[in-house]
Amino acid sequence: MTAAATFLDALAAAADEAKAAETRVRQEAAQRIAASERARTVAYRRLNLMRAIADVVAEMENEEVAGARACLELRNKLGWSTDSEARDEVLVRFAPVGRAVFCSFAPGEEAPAAPAASVEDALAAFETWYAGARGTPFWLLFDQYVVETPLVDF
Repeated sequence: MTAAATFLDALAAAADEAKAAETRVRQEAAQRIAASERARTVAYRRLNLMRAIADVVAEMENEEVAGARACLELRNKLGWSTDSEARDEVLVRFAPVGRAVFCSFAPGEEAPAAPAASVEDALAAFETWYAGARGTPFWLLFDQYVVETPLVDF
């Protein structure tokens, strides 16, 4: 083997290693970007849902009505127009979130004697239950594709 061949083999090996290193970095970057994207998506879904819940339960007359109204808003957001045992279970588990939101708006003298969990705690408990019971994050329910139907005037 000549010195030139050895020199070129060493350069080729270095180039291959650099290419492999670049590929690893690009894969790691893509994974980190995807994870950040998922986190952002969940954060905005959480914000938008809870903003809508807060808007509808702020003026309710009591905790129970607020919990029921929060469940109705969740049904609307998810496009659930029919009932099922699984959906009913989700709504029953979500009602404490609506009640916690209501309690967070209640003035001191109207606040319940035994304060409910904070909104954050109630939502976290719901999310944990859902992930454990269903094996997927709750927020994936919002990924459901809704077919848009064109409006047609006859």
